[in-house]
Amino acid sequence: MKAFAALFAEVDASTSTAHKIDAMRHYFATAPAADAAWAAYFLAGGKPRQTVPTMVLRRAAREAAAIDDWLFEACYQAVGDLAETIAHVLPLPDETESCDDTGLAAWIEQRLLPLRGQPPEAQSQALRGWWQRLDGAQAFLLVKLIGGGFRVGVSKLLVQRALALAAGLDAKLVAQRMMGYTDARTPPTPARFAALMDAHDMHGAGDSGQPYPFFLAHALDAPAEAFEARLGAPADWLVEWKYDGIRAQAVKRAGRVWLWSRGEELVSESFPDATRPLAALPDGTVLDGELLVWPEGATQPAPFAQLQRRLNRKVIGPKLLADAPVRFVAYDLLEDGGVDLRARPQHERRTRLEARLHGSNVALSPLVSAADWPAYAALRVQSRERGVEGFMLKHREAAYGSGRTKAEGTWWKWKIEPMAVDCVLIYAQAGHGRRASVYTDYTFAVWSRTPTDAAEARAVVEAIAQRTPAPDAEDALTLVPFAKAYSGLTDEEFKRIDREIRARTLEKFGPVRAVRPTLVFELGFEGIQRSTRHKSGIAVRFPRMLRIRDDKPLHEADTLQTLRMLIGSA
Repeated sequence: MKAFAALFAEVDASTSTAHKIDAMRHYFATAPAADAAWAAYFLAGGKPRQTVPTMVLRRAAREAAAIDDWLFEACYQAVGDLAETIAHVLPLPDETESCDDTGLAAWIEQRLLPLRGQPPEAQSQALRGWWQRLDGAQAFLLVKLIGGGFRVGVSKLLVQRALALAAGLDAKLVAQRMMGYTDARTPPTPARFAALMDAHDMHGAGDSGQPYPFFLAHALDAPAEAFEARLGAPADWLVEWKYDGIRAQAVKRAGRVWLWSRGEELVSESFPDATRPLAALPDGTVLDGELLVWPEGATQPAPFAQLQRRLNRKVIGPKLLADAPVRFVAYDLLEDGGVDLRARPQHERRTRLEARLHGSNVALSPLVSAADWPAYAALRVQSRERGVEGFMLKHREAAYGSGRTKAEGTWWKWKIEPMAVDCVLIYAQAGHGRRASVYTDYTFAVWSRTPTDAAEARAVVEAIAQRTPAPDAEDALTLVPFAKAYSGLTDEEFKRIDREIRARTLEKFGPVRAVRPTLVFELGFEGIQRSTRHKSGIAVRFPRMLRIRDDKPLHEADTLQTLRMLIGSA
């Protein structure tokens, strides 16, 4: 644990990519295989399951530090990170105790994992005992691992480069071997780490169900009239609809089918209806595509909200299978007959994909044709009514790369503009980490109906400021909360809004401030649906702030009816 805590601190504090890679390379080359296996898992994005409830963590820390609850909460609100708060308030390690030199793997497998499910008092006692022998850096890391909130400032790509340097391998081969390495159901072992670092086996995925690294697209934000100059002729590109589903790879090898999500989770068991048609494909076939709810006979996929019903379920019952049937729609062929095709040009892979799927029950993503870029732009306007997010543009000569790179070719995602409404800020909460001292997490509301004029809107604001209960009349004007957002503004804009929030605070509820409703924002989101879980009856997907509407009077903010109309157009 001590060595990994030192690596974590060194990597997290550095802004030099070369320094981060070198620090990880040294660790992987010198650490015991069992420790290195877990370190690679965590650094590459593996998420430890929470082993101790947050409430128990807080109570154990307060008891160890001998401080009151109010003081701990005040420290937490100032710091903004639970692990950092605990590391700060804990007393220094007991010098009479020997320093704990237990390795990372032993900590995880022999201490943390067995802690899950134990009585709270036993968990608290174990934590207090461990903290007595750990310095601040190790205590911080321990809480991160216990709470499931481990994050560090390195990308998976940098971890792969460090592993490649330590093993003397090509980074692309390491990237391929790492696919599925962070799947929570298959914990890292010395054997898996040895296979990852094996310099003698230079082959790829072999006969296993291991997928390839996903190739990611770049966002295209240029206006359509600039496409000719930026992209060249449309004939140089293969254009497809961009589906709003779950990106996945289908691997058929050794008589079995594996479905992998882009998050490197094995999801075959969750989507048996999508897996069945893939079983008829020959061994040595790997497809890239999308999982979508698409009922038989429907001309387009169902909204993403239908797919959400199938996620994170251990049992998929017959009714849900019938109500939300999922199919795999293929748009690339990565392996055919056991041959890796990723270096072949896009147009060749497409031709072979069409031939491979001909006569099968596996759906093929259709190509879209138009005379020129303005014609494509006109088609793109139809995206929402077609149940898609816009277009994917794939250069005819592009190879299938790894991650978001243009070195081996280019894919662009030309998405439609987000839905947007003008809404009112009513609550605010401080952020976390570097934003812990700034109010950045906002709750937004819309009017229950259109105000008759500015005076009626001001009257509602004054009633809120005076804590006057909202009237019960059905047509009474009120502000209805409907979404939370914490991204989209620059640091300077957040600082400016933070000052206004502090000046306009009406009440405090722990870390939350009720704000006088005067600030109007344009809020964008990718999707909208009805929801019985929200007071407004509406839920939005991926909300973010598009801009501050200083030009928008409060009474001209949007209404619930506006949101309901957007549901109809979604």
